[in-house]
Amino acid sequence: MNAVYEECIQACLECMEACNHCFDACLQETDVHMMTECIRLDRECADICAFTAKAIQANSPFAEDICNLCAEVCEACSNECRKHNHDHCQKCAEACLKCAEICRNMSA
Repeated sequence: MNAVYEECIQACLECMEACNHCFDACLQETDVHMMTECIRLDRECADICAFTAKAIQANSPFAEDICNLCAEVCEACSNECRKHNHDHCQKCAEACLKCAEICRNMSA
């Protein structure tokens, strides 16, 4: 497996981890209702990142398309997380942006 694939898998797994942490931390916030969109996108993003890593590892013929979709979901999650000042949201936004960029490079 080449270095670009390895980098993309790693970015997806790191993003998945950040989203899962953010999701869990959002549920502990005082105003959970204010965090609902963030929680929803964290779940969605963690799922697509896990699926993308798996698709790359399996050498899926759809890997490029899946990477593009992953990048879109990561960007949406990053945009939502950036709206919140919580540390976990800011770290998640960074991980999502990094993953989106690497996924876009992978599918270019």
